[in-house]
Amino acid sequence: MKNNRIRALFAIGLMITDAVMIALAFLFAYVIRYESTKIDPNIQLGSFTDYAGLLIVQVVAIVIVLFASRLYHLVRAVSRIDEFYAVFGAVSIGTMMSVAISTLLFKSLELDFPRVLIVYAWILTIVLVTLGRWLYHAIQSRLHMRGVGRDRVLIVGTGDIGQLVLDKIKGSPHLGYQVIGFVSKNGNGNGDMTELLGLPVLGRAEDLPRQIDQHQIDEVIIALPEASHGEILDLISKCSKADLSIKVFPDVFQIIANQVSIDDLGGLPLLSIRDVRLRGWRVTVKRLMDVAFSGIGLILASPLLFLIAVAIKLESPGSVFYAQERMGLDANPFMMIKFRSMRQDAEASGPGWTRPNDPRRTRLGRLLRKLNFDELPQLINVLIGDMSLVGPRPERPMYVEQFRRSVPRYMERHKEKAGMTGWAQVNGLRGDTSIIERTKYDLWYIENWSLLLDFKILIRQVFRGFTDRNAY
Repeated sequence: MKNNRIRALFAIGLMITDAVMIALAFLFAYVIRYESTKIDPNIQLGSFTDYAGLLIVQVVAIVIVLFASRLYHLVRAVSRIDEFYAVFGAVSIGTMMSVAISTLLFKSLELDFPRVLIVYAWILTIVLVTLGRWLYHAIQSRLHMRGVGRDRVLIVGTGDIGQLVLDKIKGSPHLGYQVIGFVSKNGNGNGDMTELLGLPVLGRAEDLPRQIDQHQIDEVIIALPEASHGEILDLISKCSKADLSIKVFPDVFQIIANQVSIDDLGGLPLLSIRDVRLRGWRVTVKRLMDVAFSGIGLILASPLLFLIAVAIKLESPGSVFYAQERMGLDANPFMMIKFRSMRQDAEASGPGWTRPNDPRRTRLGRLLRKLNFDELPQLINVLIGDMSLVGPRPERPMYVEQFRRSVPRYMERHKEKAGMTGWAQVNGLRGDTSIIERTKYDLWYIENWSLLLDFKILIRQVFRGFTDRNAY
């Protein structure tokens, strides 16, 4: 069976799953409301068959809105949080549509539509559709890992980026990709390089149309960020297969200019690509969230903080807390507080990055760092305004001075408050990882900030805190 048929079956299966979950949510809502009539006899409710029309309209309306929201299109790596946001919006709109349509269709019937029933159905539909989709995607991922419905991929580019793309695909078998090989930009498969990372280099860029047909390629990933726009367009034009998907790794300008606005200079239009600082109500909202969450967090975590402090004191000599100078908003220094996770003399020979199996760690410190509990005292930094819950992670002044010379746009990270966690950290970039990659993620966060994005990062951090492989 061809992959496009399998993809269609996946989409139909997801649509059926959604419809079943919507119907179950309506049924559960009716049962809950019916049980309440036994407690309060003043509540009037018809039989379930009386609401069959509303149920059908509800299912159809919500499925249509989900389809219109492109939630049945194949998306390889959508996060559960993003999917929840999308389902929440689509179900809310679909529920309002179903009520409006049902009122018009069944206006002549003497049937009361209980508002509470509709509210119950709305809430339960969001929950059940989300859970149903998570379960469906888990099953789909298992099928992908067993080779069902995998897309055959060709990577154009044999440089570092091409190898990075292959590494990401190999590390994510659940996405359903099968890399067939590489295509070199200039060389050919019969020259010096015939194989790369265990996969064949099939030829040069001019052979792309033949390789696509010969190997029945479903998707081409162009991993040539250094290529000119003309070269990229030429490569795309060679991918003439009708149902072929094409993805392009972005160049530097596309990375930094993902939000462009037009300013005016005395009638002269200018493109602004670096006006990224939060202003006005956004700063106020973010600060209110920081104060509320850090205050509540300190209160709820106070028993845990006390136990950790006692355990640190009992295990090794020295202070409970470790204060270190870091660079925050506008590159102003502040003292960041952590639980001490290393020996008292850990930096006797000078500062350095923490590394795997670091001998300077204490036994308790190893556990604290693994669970990220050593970071909890930073809630105090957040409460007093030195830091935010979410933002670029702060570095020590000596590292900032070093990175500002070698990493483009590095200092723009300091246009916002440093955070306890950030977009880079929840994507696995923490500790002794690429500072260039971390900077890209930090700048993307600053340029795309929203309250929902902050909530997403915090939720991902909670789940990631116990499984982070780079926490050492």
